[in-house]
Amino acid sequence: MLLSLVLHMHSVRCVLPAAVLLGSAPTYVLAWGAWRLLSALLPSRFYQAVDDRLYCVYQSMVLFFFENYTGVQILLYGDLPKNKENIIYLANHQSTVDWIIADILAVRQNALGHVRYVLKDGLKWLPLYGCYFSQMYLVIFPEGTRYNPELTKVISASQAFAAQEGLPILKHVLTPRIKATHVAFDSMKDYLDAVYDVTVAFEGSVDDKGQRKEAPSMAEFLCKECPKIHIHIDRIDKKNIPEEQVSMKRWLHERFEIKDKLLIEFYDSPDPERRNKFPGESVNSKLSLKKTLPSFLILSGLTAGLLMTEAGRKLYVKTWIYGTLIGCLWVSIKA
Repeated sequence: MLLSLVLHMHSVRCVLPAAVLLGSAPTYVLAWGAWRLLSALLPSRFYQAVDDRLYCVYQSMVLFFFENYTGVQILLYGDLPKNKENIIYLANHQSTVDWIIADILAVRQNALGHVRYVLKDGLKWLPLYGCYFSQMYLVIFPEGTRYNPELTKVISASQAFAAQEGLPILKHVLTPRIKATHVAFDSMKDYLDAVYDVTVAFEGSVDDKGQRKEAPSMAEFLCKECPKIHIHIDRIDKKNIPEEQVSMKRWLHERFEIKDKLLIEFYDSPDPERRNKFPGESVNSKLSLKKTLPSFLILSGLTAGLLMTEAGRKLYVKTWIYGTLIGCLWVSIKA
């Protein structure tokens, strides 16, 4: 009985945050929709300013759970930009938590409301959010799919592609594809400041034999199964990035060779003292509750108020249903 209670409490650790995050989605969509209507006759800059702020409120609540609630320790290495910039964020892809890492860095630059993601086509059908997340292109995972050491066929295919292209074979990352990176850079180069080349490692993602295993899923992360996230940042000024696609393809692969060396050091260093960390000094970066708790209280409070009346509950359900249908229709039209 005691064991079943422990297992139940363990599962509740991720069910509670998931319920709050998903449950507040209609509230967020209603607030956004109301502002969209009210701002229809106003200059676009007014709409954009409030839209970014609403987005920041929701993402701050996400970080309340993924940082403050889990108690994960964030260790930053390399270039630690403090000022807000127009950037493309390139990162290795290994977990459903990866998109949160971009938020973790953005909130430390007061740029959380401006983060957008390049998504797989399938994720654009995510209820209520898919059509919104797919509108802008800033955060890019050039591997195209998650690296999982247990999926040997995917890794072998990626390495075979690199060999066919005459590129060095990578061990801890997949061979990057150039299309999304080149399109984003070409579209944004006139107002882009830099590219952040970000390498991420989740501490604890090794098995009993010391071999790398699958990175924690979102549910596992919310169950507090990841004690530390190690984030290495290289800031690359846009003038140092080749614009022509063939040259950029070579440059991008060279960046992933650097990532691979960092991850080999993290997971496979012959010196045990050098494992589970990146080279160089790290900064333990703790996120203040002042940046996240107000957003959690606002959205959860508004959602609770909405659900307390019959009319509010009907509006809530209709927003889920019609918001999802309209979002799917919008994605279909734009596809």
